[in-house]
Amino acid sequence: MDPDSHEIQAVNKREERIDIMGKQREIDCIVVGYNELPFAEYENLLRQYGEDSEAYRDFNLSFAEAGGEKRLYGDLMNYATGLAGGQNGGAYPEVFRSGDIPNLAAAYLTNFLNRRGHRTRYVNLFQSEKARLADMLKQKPYCIALTTTFYVLNFPVIDMVKYIRKLDSEVKIVVGGPLVSNHVRNYAAEDLESALTDMGADIWVVESQGELALSRIVECLKQGGDLSRVPNLFYRESSGSLRQTLPEPEQNVMDENYIDWMELAKHHGGDLGRTLQTRTARSCAFSCAFCNYPTRAGKLSLTSIDVLEREFDSMRELGVENVVFIDDTFNVPIRRFKDLCRMLIRKEYNFNWFSYFRCSNSDEEAIDLAAQSGCKGVFLGIESGSPKILTNMNKKATIEKYAQGIEQLHNNGVITFGSFISGFPGETQDTIQETNAFIANSSLDYYRVQLWYNEHGTPIHQQKDKYGIEGDGFVWSHNDMDSMEAMDSIERTFLTIDNAAWLPQWSFDFWIIPYLMGKGVDLEDFRSFVGGSRRRPPAGGALSGQLRGGLTRVSPGQSAARSRRYGAFPRRPSRAGINSAHEPPSPPGFHRPQLHLPRRRPPRRRPRRRRDRARRAQYSHLPRWRALPTAAHLGRRPRRRLARGHGLRHRDPDPL
Repeated sequence: MDPDSHEIQAVNKREERIDIMGKQREIDCIVVGYNELPFAEYENLLRQYGEDSEAYRDFNLSFAEAGGEKRLYGDLMNYATGLAGGQNGGAYPEVFRSGDIPNLAAAYLTNFLNRRGHRTRYVNLFQSEKARLADMLKQKPYCIALTTTFYVLNFPVIDMVKYIRKLDSEVKIVVGGPLVSNHVRNYAAEDLESALTDMGADIWVVESQGELALSRIVECLKQGGDLSRVPNLFYRESSGSLRQTLPEPEQNVMDENYIDWMELAKHHGGDLGRTLQTRTARSCAFSCAFCNYPTRAGKLSLTSIDVLEREFDSMRELGVENVVFIDDTFNVPIRRFKDLCRMLIRKEYNFNWFSYFRCSNSDEEAIDLAAQSGCKGVFLGIESGSPKILTNMNKKATIEKYAQGIEQLHNNGVITFGSFISGFPGETQDTIQETNAFIANSSLDYYRVQLWYNEHGTPIHQQKDKYGIEGDGFVWSHNDMDSMEAMDSIERTFLTIDNAAWLPQWSFDFWIIPYLMGKGVDLEDFRSFVGGSRRRPPAGGALSGQLRGGLTRVSPGQSAARSRRYGAFPRRPSRAGINSAHEPPSPPGFHRPQLHLPRRRPPRRRPRRRRDRARRAQYSHLPRWRALPTAAHLGRRPRRRLARGHGLRHRDPDPL
């Protein structure tokens, strides 16, 4: 077919979208938020690599078995709710759904495009809103934008693209965000083209911000323009070849792009729920060695207090009760943080708010103001209890400052969650014991230890020769440890720490707390549920009572027996906000899956590097953007590396 024929076809298709059955289209662009692959599908995917693999063992700490089925913790809550309601079989009501609050990247982009005259709607959760997406596609939008804030592998994007193509083979599919940025940074030439083509999309945004690029794409498609004139893109030409446009750094001003939640709600049924998430800053002021986010996001940019006040006003009008701030370092700079807290107090918003928090950059006044302004919980990226490892990580923090900050937060009734990494270069069994001792002796409410993810492009990877780093993703080794040994230590910590409750990383991490509060779940009951989920009550125990939100508790006698292999996990002494008299819920037949601890190795092992090369060979047939295991598919939220599915959860919304 000659070029003129291609052009005629393109014009005809454009005119068809401009005038659908004589009616004006209602949608120019659809933005899709998060795609969490179904649990069974993903579990089977990981199982292919062996239940002994790092990926599966890490995933194993995020689900339990009840009623003869493996269940994520959110599903376990629904199962317990169904039993408490008298349902002894069949389907249970999906009262709780992970991620069921407005996806910030999708909400931000929708707000950004609507302000620029592009009629835009968003889909929050792809898996549960397919029917709504199908209805929107009937409006023949010019494009559909897929956010990738939570992914570093292509699987979730491929899944969405295939579904969209079945419904509309002509709509342009745009992909951007961390997934695309990582591919552009890590690959070149044919490898990069293969990684992008693998997704099946039409246009890829490569700018770290990207919202302006998306707006220009929509305008270009509406006007029938030339995509080659839009900066910061890769796109597929009609000939099938991949073309890159010129780079042009975006500087989108935070104050000009705050979200008007009232306006957004008008196009989303009028109700966005009781819990919302937002950001007050872009990028991070620090340069931790395990993270490349500050390099990708640029200089720290802040929203002014006056503008935030307008955004909070719109939240209050909607009846929002809980707010999650996703800023990487919400309390930095500290003077601005104090001013923000004073504004929240002065305006009497009465929000329950949650955020990331950096103890090394706080003082007693900051914590007091946070508590007075409504702070109910903080995510602490502590990472290690070893001064040596903190130095290697370039954390610019001390163990003493963490301990002091945790105690002050505890005294103010603020829930604390500590996130830790196991296996970072320089890690030894001694440094792991330092971390375990720190957790055991601290006042932390919740914690989780995650396997170090060897990500190319991070500052520590630039020192790979110094530390003898080999491997990729979750399969790695360095001079002092390999990924299998680090995974052993994580399982050991999981089974021996009893003063703080473990929160799984897949679909039920710290950020589930404000969501559940919005659903009416009491914090005491949540603590009881999580505290009991790693225990193994006797099979067949009867449930008794019903907690608020549908959770259930067992009779005191049920929790007396514990599996000998798991040992007894004594309840934590009573503390403010926690009623330790509650027993953990125990659906019939509930038990944790088999854990591989202790790991028995043959007396004489092959040299570590030979063994690692042999193990990595099983993944060598897959390109890196599809190879497993990786933190991306484990819901790990490396601070910008991972909080919240099967993609690395980045703290920033990183629109597109």
